Amino acid sequence: MTQQTDQVGEPVDGRCRQRNRRPDRDRVQAHIAAATEDLLTACRALPGAAAREKCALPGWTRGHLLTHVARGADGLRRLLDWARTGVENPQYASHDARAGEIEAGAGRPWQDMVDDAERTADAFHEDLRTLPPHAWRAAVRPVTGERCTPERILVIRLREVVVHHVDLAVGYTFERAPGEAAGIVLDDVAGHYTGRAEPPAFRLHLTDTGERRSFGAGGGPVVTATRAAALGWLTGRAPAPSAGAPQLPPWI
Repeated sequence: MTQQTDQVGEPVDGRCRQRNRRPDRDRVQAHIAAATEDLLTACRALPGAAAREKCALPGWTRGHLLTHVARGADGLRRLLDWARTGVENPQYASHDARAGEIEAGAGRPWQDMVDDAERTADAFHEDLRTLPPHAWRAAVRPVTGERCTPERILVIRLREVVVHHVDLAVGYTFERAPGEAAGIVLDDVAGHYTGRAEPPAFRLHLTDTGERRSFGAGGGPVVTATRAAALGWLTGRAPAPSAGAPQLPPWI
């Protein structure tokens, strides 16, 4: 399908508008590069048997997880191509196709998976480096459904790499993510709940940064947490950080 790619000054979907603190593009790319290298370094240190070992995601091995990270880079590259050319290029052909690629790739030797993750990460960074100015303002639509610009794609990739490093279950935690990178990821994750039609009502107070956020229709219990603990809870990777916290709907 060919269509004229919209040019937008601001993200045009409600969920994008909630993620309205826009960090410097070059700094986000630097965070992506550092987080990717951290993840790959951890993967290179694992033995070949790691491919069949469980990760922190139910039903997945580390092989599934690393294959997902690599195919995720491919999907985001398709969105960058859409922004560059104006020709619609969906992130994934379908949810079934996405799942099939992950299952097919999870049985490979571990080193092949690590090489694949590194190769696709390098290709993603090269696509970013060569993206022309007009493409940065082009509207595309990721699998989550919102229309947004490639600046949002940067945040998606950073979130994927940081969160899935935690999921690798090798001792990496959100506490180890650099402060600015963790803040960018938290903005994105919080935007998911803010953009829901009926998010649970609660107030989040971050004890280490002093930041305060409100969710839902207003009011609700106060949840106190460090930024890292809040990330763990909001992404479903950790239990509620304080008493009285509401039951959250599933994250993406």
